[in-house]
Amino acid sequence: MAERAAQGSQEHGMEEKTGMTVFEVVGEEGFRRLVAAFYRRIPGDDVLGPMYPADDMAESERRLRDFLIYRFGGPQRYIEERGHPRLRMRHMPFRVDRAARDRWMQLMTAALDETQLMPEADRILREFFTHTATFLLNAEG
Repeated sequence: MAERAAQGSQEHGMEEKTGMTVFEVVGEEGFRRLVAAFYRRIPGDDVLGPMYPADDMAESERRLRDFLIYRFGGPQRYIEERGHPRLRMRHMPFRVDRAARDRWMQLMTAALDETQLMPEADRILREFFTHTATFLLNAEG
């Protein structure tokens, strides 16, 4: 709960500075570019690639994009289709150890670097991804 409150206050800080939410700054197109940049890195990755079935890659990409759009103030497509995010439950079938978490962060950081979003939105997204990736750890190693 405290983590969610802290993330919300980070977003609120952006609204105070810019008068806009992360979604309003990044937009649907910015989230599309970010998530596409991330998913281009997945198929050839030796750590994460095996966790993503090739026949579900496009849907995985869409789900992450819709989740981020929802989470950062955009349309509620994710909630309308899938309900509450339940991120820990949805990731339990996958072994998320420190190596997987760190690789996910490495690939998402590269995607953020490539996408070059507005600095304040970029900072908020990096903090969110760092906290969330750590929260999803479910295995030792």
